[in-house]
Amino acid sequence: MPINLEIVSPERLLLSRDVDMVVIPAAEGDMGVLEGHAPMMVALRGGVVSLYEGDRITDSLYVSGGFAEVTPEQCTVLAAEALPTTELERGEAEKRLRDAEDAMAQVDGNDPVEEELALERVHSARAMIEAIDALLTGH
Repeated sequence: MPINLEIVSPERLLLSRDVDMVVIPAAEGDMGVLEGHAPMMVALRGGVVSLYEGDRITDSLYVSGGFAEVTPEQCTVLAAEALPTTELERGEAEKRLRDAEDAMAQVDGNDPVEEELALERVHSARAMIEAIDALLTGH
């Protein structure tokens, strides 16, 4: 049985369709979601959401972070930013990484919240570059 997947950005509903499985970049590691999954809310890290039909990936989207709500019938991804991996550009990803690393270098070590946010931006930019590399190499 399929599960309904919705991917929502602050601007709009990006996708709403049934998939056999979705793999999301949960903060603790990649998480597969099938129909009948236990209900939960999870934080997302920057990474790729992979949509499956049968045993093959039919689509993938990069998310910069956010949250996912999982119920037995649905997975809703609330993404800070979401882009089809085919629309990612290496130059933009490398600029994001440089900017994030520069911002990280400026963080006051006495502010753990600011430090954590800066680190998340660095990880998100690196995940974007990894998504581009995976698309180019087919892995």
